[in-house]
Amino acid sequence: MQSSLMTFIDWFKAQFDLWVVIGFFGQSMFMMRFVCQWLASEKAKKSVMPEVFWYFSLGGGLIVFAYALHKQDIVFILGQGLGVFIYLRNIYFIWTHRKPKNNA
Repeated sequence: MQSSLMTFIDWFKAQFDLWVVIGFFGQSMFMMRFVCQWLASEKAKKSVMPEVFWYFSLGGGLIVFAYALHKQDIVFILGQGLGVFIYLRNIYFIWTHRKPKNNA
């Protein structure tokens, strides 16, 4: 058991670099969008898609897209590229359909 643990640790150290940190950061942003959506739904007692979901989606998507470009992974490049477009489009809809604030 000790030998296989050391092999895993050695493998992990060899794989670990700045891009791995960037990739994990992007994935953590994706996780946070689901946590925010879950908490908003729990609070409302119905399914809710909070605005922050789209900001975490965009941030995570851009970071993972950069990671995919660095790794030259066509599957992630195409998947995240389309996702980034969808996230930007939803944010555009949010911004253009905001009600003006009454300063009364």
